[in-house]
Amino acid sequence: MTRGKSSKEEAPGEKTPLKREHEKDEKEGKTSMYAIVGLGNPGKKYEVTRHNVGFLALDSIAKNHDIPITRIKHKGLVGEGWIGTTKVILLKPQTYMNKSGESVMEMLNFYKIPLENLIVVYDDIDLDPGRLRIRMKGSAGSHNGMRDIIRLIGSEDFPRIRIGIGRPEREKLSSFVLSKFREEEIKDVADAVERAAKAAESIVTEGLEKAMNRYNG
Repeated sequence: MTRGKSSKEEAPGEKTPLKREHEKDEKEGKTSMYAIVGLGNPGKKYEVTRHNVGFLALDSIAKNHDIPITRIKHKGLVGEGWIGTTKVILLKPQTYMNKSGESVMEMLNFYKIPLENLIVVYDDIDLDPGRLRIRMKGSAGSHNGMRDIIRLIGSEDFPRIRIGIGRPEREKLSSFVLSKFREEEIKDVADAVERAAKAAESIVTEGLEKAMNRYNG
């Protein structure tokens, strides 16, 4: 949750000003809005754990573009605003990681956002801490949150940004992803979170290919 601001709960079918404007644009054949989803677990105990880097990247986007993520809607925390001249929805599912798809599906259906305009930011154990990978589409791999999203929306054809968190050496995977980063990892991961935020912004304003060329690595 964005700190320092209270959350506002909305009725499930309530139309916000951005939603009404989006519907007007659709009728006029204009470009659709984007949705950027950061995956994580709700609650203070999970705030800076490995599994929550998606939430941290969304916080960075929110700060960069003054988009408070404070509305309680679609089983998540939602922010509506602009990146450049493009309308965007920022979503942090509050269902806990393994049921992330419920929140994402409800949000997509409400705003009628095409899958190519859905960007999901999440952690990846197959990448070293601080590494970043942007892909046009693909399987969920070992990530349960992405598995649930793909299962419920019925497609894996949407862009995603993966932030490396490393693999456990002896620890169980379930414990490892809920652990905090070691001191020597913090700077690299913080840099990766900021680059992931910039990559998502670049996809919205410049397109996926340019973002991949600039931020993969």
